[in-house]
Amino acid sequence: MPRLNVVDPQRAEGKVRELFEGPLQGKHFNIFKGLANSPAALEAYLALSGALQHAQLSAKEREYIALATAEANDCRYCLAAHTMLGKMAGLSDADMLAARRGDGTDPRLAALGRFVRALHEKKGYVSDADLAAVRAAGYTDGHIAEITAVYALNVFTNIFNHVNDTAIDFPAAPPLQ
Repeated sequence: MPRLNVVDPQRAEGKVRELFEGPLQGKHFNIFKGLANSPAALEAYLALSGALQHAQLSAKEREYIALATAEANDCRYCLAAHTMLGKMAGLSDADMLAARRGDGTDPRLAALGRFVRALHEKKGYVSDADLAAVRAAGYTDGHIAEITAVYALNVFTNIFNHVNDTAIDFPAAPPLQ
């Protein structure tokens, strides 16, 4: 049960109403109903998420990062949401499980998964070897900046969902074996 107020999009006012009727129209998910307690927090999510839609990283890679981060932070809400979004982005079930483990069979995605795991475990203090490995997989410094931004966005949503105890409104992610 959520620990913060759940904002009803039909009763929202002001900026929050504009957001629910604009960029969030048809996307009245529980995370947004919780973030809507603060127009600034909801706008922050939308701004970073929107900017990253124009990233060099593909939707598949961004979902790989989201799944790796959600697993590392034990965010059941984000695991459920990004399992659905990962399928929509073209990730296979095996790819999504590999992302959650921080590895994979695709060499480029596996390097991405390992880098995200290092980013998380080392709190950003990745080593030169970590950077060399992700670069060797074809990721540029621009990609690395985007990986960091996608990771940060997902840490924000993971932690928010822990604070809020957001009710999951997606099918549950399969267990990681």
